Amino acid sequence: MAASPCGTILSIALGAPLLYPRFRQRNIDVRSGAAGFPGLLRPRTKEPSVTDSVRSAAASALVDEAGAGAPSGHARRERGGSPPSAHAPDQRTPAAPNPRRGRGPLYAALDLGTNNCRLLIARPHDRGFRVLDGFTRIVRLGEGVSVTGRLSDAAMERTMEALRQCRNKLRDHQPTRMRLIATEACRAAENGPAFLARVKNEVGLDLEIVDRRTEAELAVTGCADLIDGEAQGALMFDIGGGSSELAWLDFRGGRPRAQGRMSASIRSWQSMPVGVVSIAEKFGGVDVTADVFEAMVAHVSTHLRQFRGREKLRQMIGTHKVHLIGTSGTVTTLAGLHLGLERYERQKVDGLWMRRDEVNETMRALLGMPFERRVAHPCIGKDRADLVLPGCAIFEAIRREWPTERVRVADRGLREGILISLMDADRAQKRPNRYPRRQGNGQ
Repeated sequence: MAASPCGTILSIALGAPLLYPRFRQRNIDVRSGAAGFPGLLRPRTKEPSVTDSVRSAAASALVDEAGAGAPSGHARRERGGSPPSAHAPDQRTPAAPNPRRGRGPLYAALDLGTNNCRLLIARPHDRGFRVLDGFTRIVRLGEGVSVTGRLSDAAMERTMEALRQCRNKLRDHQPTRMRLIATEACRAAENGPAFLARVKNEVGLDLEIVDRRTEAELAVTGCADLIDGEAQGALMFDIGGGSSELAWLDFRGGRPRAQGRMSASIRSWQSMPVGVVSIAEKFGGVDVTADVFEAMVAHVSTHLRQFRGREKLRQMIGTHKVHLIGTSGTVTTLAGLHLGLERYERQKVDGLWMRRDEVNETMRALLGMPFERRVAHPCIGKDRADLVLPGCAIFEAIRREWPTERVRVADRGLREGILISLMDADRAQKRPNRYPRRQGNGQ
């Protein structure tokens, strides 16, 4: 597959579905049918089909933004960059064959973050799920929110256009169950709720603003498969555009048998109001000297000191087998650089282990790379060139606070966590009651 330019729409064609290995998970507030989505399930007519060039981007919903400057499923959440034209063509999956005639129900997950609007549509498959379609577009909804406290008109218009594309895909596929969430940008902005009310009225999509705890749990759910089976603990972090989440998982008392219940092992968690965009807006991201980088790290460290159980986690790292797991474009970018990839390849990055010395070496090389070279690098690109070092500063602050020997790279996250949650909830409802209630007088 040819590398896709940054900021383009990426989708998986029905004819080329991709498989996820089994994840499982719990949760949540399920949105189904037409309730909350006026007209969503009505058949559409006279709509253009997706072009062959867009359909050839199979696997991109898993990568989220394969190719130049598009390192991971969570990369777009972190990145800013120039949004696509408001007049981009309406590209969507062909209506035939009807996906609902396949085997099993369809599920959909939409994540509207600070920088990206992302959608996955999937069907359960064996002990995992098969992704049938996806959508990613840079919208930079949270642009300037850290300064003004409000979503800008331009950012809202870009986002509305992307959400219309998502609505069209949902109409085409008619998923049985779906969950549509908004995160930090809508949480932090004064006009976030009003914007989502407008989305519901004009687009017909009813998005919920999730709290930070839910966001952390969903990220854990999406990455649960990558936690070392022999580890006694793990610290998962998700570096976003406007916020970053951390979750300490402690397995010393036992590990949940179902990955869908992995969030039950969260001993402590934190959501920091710092992300790559907010750090870049505060310190700059183009010409980052060693002194500026250290100032970024120090700023993030002040937030990490508020992590409950900070010292206990550090002690555990010294005496037990604990590793980091990072689900963010920063980490996947570092992995791509470490591997020397000519273009981003999800199958080589997702699940990769990096030793501490390998992270150190790659981060030093990146810090010494001028802005122009970052723009030209196929694993960074122009849209992330000013955000990757702010992301590295967040990662470095975490590594200094809790120095582990290894980190596992995850190119998966919130959307996958949502899908697993919905699928597991349905499976639980279908299981027969092993201990039926006795009838009669209670004997």
